[in-house]
Amino acid sequence: MPTATALCLPAKGAPFTLTAVERRPLRPDDVRIDIAFCGVCHTDVHFGHDDWGRTLFPLVPGHEITGVVSEVGAAVTAFAPGDRVGVGCMVGSCGTCGPCASGEEQYCVEGFVATYSARDHDGSVTQGGYSSSIVVAERFVLAVPDTLPLDSAAPLLCAGVTVYSPLRRLGTGPGTRVGVLGMGGLGHLGVKIAAVMGAEVTLLGRSPEKKDDALAFGAARFVDTRDSGQVAALGGRFDLLLNTVPASLDLDVLLGLLGLGGTLVNVGAPADPVASYNTFSLLSARRGIVGSSIGGVRETQEMLDFCARHGIAAEIERIPAARVADAWQNLPRARYRYVIDIATLGTP
Repeated sequence: MPTATALCLPAKGAPFTLTAVERRPLRPDDVRIDIAFCGVCHTDVHFGHDDWGRTLFPLVPGHEITGVVSEVGAAVTAFAPGDRVGVGCMVGSCGTCGPCASGEEQYCVEGFVATYSARDHDGSVTQGGYSSSIVVAERFVLAVPDTLPLDSAAPLLCAGVTVYSPLRRLGTGPGTRVGVLGMGGLGHLGVKIAAVMGAEVTLLGRSPEKKDDALAFGAARFVDTRDSGQVAALGGRFDLLLNTVPASLDLDVLLGLLGLGGTLVNVGAPADPVASYNTFSLLSARRGIVGSSIGGVRETQEMLDFCARHGIAAEIERIPAARVADAWQNLPRARYRYVIDIATLGTP
């Protein structure tokens, strides 16, 4: 059985260890990828800490993967050795249900197969991109355009499509007003993408030192959410409020920032997912609350091509593999996504 070198958490509470993980022999529709970079997502930390009570240990995290094809199965037609590719949060789905048939595999009725900590259809446990290589079915491999650097493209495979999908679906464009709550890995890409789509973008955050960055990324203004007066002045302003904050917030306050028919979109994944709101916050202006996951394969490729056309990539800090544990501890301080240089696996 082929193996890959990987950073692994052998059990809950255990430190990272360098180990070998099995990668399956190529099936006819498989693509083997030599991983170059892998983004560090907050979801990785949630799984590593077993915050949601469903982690399968031993765990190799990582679902923002870019690299180069090293080998393909006999039936593969879309990729060849040497191609620049990416893998996001999914490596499988049933392929036959309504969502899968419509290109929304992330909502597969049977549940998609996550890139790590999931049971694949053959019963094996998937292991992610904090590793030297991975084997993925062709239909879940994305082409990374030549104009996107592999390191700063990696976070697009999760963070990028997570914000792109609801912005696109809810009609973001010229004349719309979008508020982005929080400017971390998700939020900074939300600002960039919404601005390029033509929206007037407001960044709402608690870090005034990020104001200049927000404006440089395309925001029209920065509002300090610790200042209740500034927040109150935004009442009824937004058509769409993109909440990227991985924490439970006062939904009634957020809903009050929406105009008639406005939508609050939750894309942040808090460790404590319980939240409440007053129904009249919705009824008073026909407001809505929606959640949005990642994107399907087709939409993720569309997002990569969109970002390539408009020169959008993540703002990253490249780190060696030896710094991953520190990065997990300091994730809120990243400017704005840590990306692991997989070539450093096994080096001090």
